[in-house]
Amino acid sequence: MPAAELSVADDVNAPQLLSKTTAEQNSAVVKKQPPPESTEAIRVRQSVILSFWAIVIILGIPIWLWTTSIHRARLPLQEMVDWAEGRACRPSFPLQIVVEGPLLPESEVLHIVQATQHALDDQNDFSLHHLRLRVGNGDIPLHAIQQRQKTEQNGLTHGSSQDVSTAQETALTIHLILNSGLTAAHAELQTQSASLNVEYPPSSIPLASSTSFPLATFIAAQLQDLFAEEQALIALALTASPAPTNGHQSSASAGSSSLSPSPTALGSKDHRRGRARSISPELTARLASRASRALKYSPTYHITISLFSPSAWPSSWDIEAAIAEYLAPLLRSASVISNFTVDTQTQLYASFSPSVQPPEYDAGRGVWTLKEEDLGGFINAAEWPLSPSIGAGPTLNFIIYVPDPTTSPLLIKESQANSWMIPQWGGIVILNPPSSAPPRQVQAKGLSKEDIQPALLVFSHQLLSFLGTPESPPSIQLKLQTLTRLRAVSLLLSASSTMGSLARLTVALPSIAIPETVSTAVDITLRHLERSCTALKDGKFRTALDNAKTAEMAAERGFFEKSMVGQLYFPDEHKVAVYLPLLGPVGVPLIMSALKELKRIWTVHRSRSTSSGAP
Repeated sequence: MPAAELSVADDVNAPQLLSKTTAEQNSAVVKKQPPPESTEAIRVRQSVILSFWAIVIILGIPIWLWTTSIHRARLPLQEMVDWAEGRACRPSFPLQIVVEGPLLPESEVLHIVQATQHALDDQNDFSLHHLRLRVGNGDIPLHAIQQRQKTEQNGLTHGSSQDVSTAQETALTIHLILNSGLTAAHAELQTQSASLNVEYPPSSIPLASSTSFPLATFIAAQLQDLFAEEQALIALALTASPAPTNGHQSSASAGSSSLSPSPTALGSKDHRRGRARSISPELTARLASRASRALKYSPTYHITISLFSPSAWPSSWDIEAAIAEYLAPLLRSASVISNFTVDTQTQLYASFSPSVQPPEYDAGRGVWTLKEEDLGGFINAAEWPLSPSIGAGPTLNFIIYVPDPTTSPLLIKESQANSWMIPQWGGIVILNPPSSAPPRQVQAKGLSKEDIQPALLVFSHQLLSFLGTPESPPSIQLKLQTLTRLRAVSLLLSASSTMGSLARLTVALPSIAIPETVSTAVDITLRHLERSCTALKDGKFRTALDNAKTAEMAAERGFFEKSMVGQLYFPDEHKVAVYLPLLGPVGVPLIMSALKELKRIWTVHRSRSTSSGAP
């Protein structure tokens, strides 16, 4: 056969050979595939996958949600904001003044009281702080006597005077004294008691028909002067509210619009600011200066009285007897406001700071002097054992410095004083030895309680300044009463502000935990705030202070709850970083196996649908 014919025949048979080879290869591939799964194997695999997912859904997810859920106790947010914005309470201060005239007819005393009350109401421009007079015959207030007279004139029966509440505290007692030797009325305030003696001549006795007379105007003016500074302090305290006083505003500044102040609250604030504008700028500056010296309120203050001397004298001091006689009575009177602990210490050969210039001798006055500019560095902090704080409360340091007899008497050059205060820290008194006694005789004895008396009296006045008492009136009892009212309102406003900050914090951070202890603290705070506000309105100022103390402590305890503070430092990004390494290795196999099984089921279902639809 020719070669050309062979080539043509090969080309014709080539497709047949290729198709035969492909068929053989396909037959070989089909032979290598695994056998189809049995129905039992598929059911077992599906059961395993479903079992794992059932465990995850039924047990795993609920347990994970239960163990990682954030418990948020229910809080009365709107009520908390109402207190913070001044809508829940508008404190008032009704001061009860008792007028006694044991040698005067009751009708005359009542007439004086009525006219004086009318003059006080005309002069008072601060309605939240008002003086209420009553006659000191038994326990019947003025308004009860007036009501009794009115009912008797109308022919009605008068009820028992025991129905009248007498729980109000007496702020001041006025004793009316008729003195025929006077030509004009004269008033004298007792420094050790809350009483005012008013002496007046017979010519000042008013007629029964007169509604205004000089004696009533004189008494009203005296009362206004006594309580003018207290009114200014309370007005300034109310003007500054509501505002966070413990640094809460910065952490809760992102509150929602639903917790915004109402027009009523804003109007109350405007009213308070209007009253503050009537206070002179000089008085405002003076009150602010004294407030900068005072310590922040604390339930307990620690007092440390230290004796320092650059020499070996005094070898002893009768400090316990001196404290018991000259300082303890004041501490007992002030214990209504705060508790006090006192400790003493002595250090000899303790010279003042080397940075202070040595004393200079003033030959003209015969005294040694220290410059006023050196007083700031007088304390030798490197050698004097002065602890900044002992325990939970702040510490007040009172230092008695006894100079060497060779440099005594030692005074301040500019003021010729021997004492000064360090704001919010304590006071210093230079106790000079008696100049009349010879040096040897002075060194032979210690300091008696009479020697220490001047220093402790100075410390008593300094302590009142550190507590925040006003300068006037001069009566210590009246000062402590004023301080009681000031502390009550300041703690009430502080606790109310804390409630508002906690409410805003709760809304701003929905992921923060709120334990039941916080809810309990909030309930205690709101309950005692209500009691304190009611007690203020009723004139029960000590009760108001006690409830305000409890409210303030509960509010601080709730706001600074440890579990809540810890949640602030664990955002959602931190949770993702913790959970991904744990859930990733477990979740990926479960998800992939479920997807593969769903894909197989879909493929089988699709093939069955195709085969059933074919002719």
